Amino acid sequence: MANIRVLLADDHTLVRAGMRSLLKDISGVDVVAEAADGREAIELVETHQPDVVLMDIAMSGLNGLEAAERIIKSHPRCKVIILSMHSAEEYVTKALHIGVVGYLIKDAATSELELALRAVARGEKYLSPTISTRLIDQYKGLAPGEEAGPGTLTLRQREILQLIAEGRTTKEIATILNISLKTVETHRTQLMERLNIHDVAGLVRYAIRIGLISPDT
Repeated sequence: MANIRVLLADDHTLVRAGMRSLLKDISGVDVVAEAADGREAIELVETHQPDVVLMDIAMSGLNGLEAAERIIKSHPRCKVIILSMHSAEEYVTKALHIGVVGYLIKDAATSELELALRAVARGEKYLSPTISTRLIDQYKGLAPGEEAGPGTLTLRQREILQLIAEGRTTKEIATILNISLKTVETHRTQLMERLNIHDVAGLVRYAIRIGLISPDT
């Protein structure tokens, strides 16, 4: 059987180094690339075509859940495992809804990481035992096509919402996304109207609540 080709996505260099070191000791696993943020992860998936992406959630610019959703849509054969400190309901249900096949808590044992990698490589799902079975049952109870989390925003709107919540200026957002200032302002206005939230502080609270950013961002 061919080795499992893994891409690491985490915005902390030391965390990635630690993960790479751990994965070196797992037989049949190769780390083919490392990404420091969600956008880089998307680009490297295109370049390296990994079997599995180990993805952190809390990354600036484009968080892990947003990046995972795009990767899963454009590269359905690539499996995404979320590796995060967050086990709250909004994170887990959102991950399951977008098609993530694994969810590991960062304090998991190395043996659990190996179990997760081999499970998803076989086409199975793997969730840390510490994640409540109630959440899994709740997710399974959703009707086909029913959203597990907020589905009122487009990918672009969620992207801009995250950048606003991170404190980016209109000019910075325009530069990051390579769009005009006017387009950013239009999206911002549409966001506020759709969510019925009319101040930045409210947008920040909403972004935290739906898992776009973590409270300590």
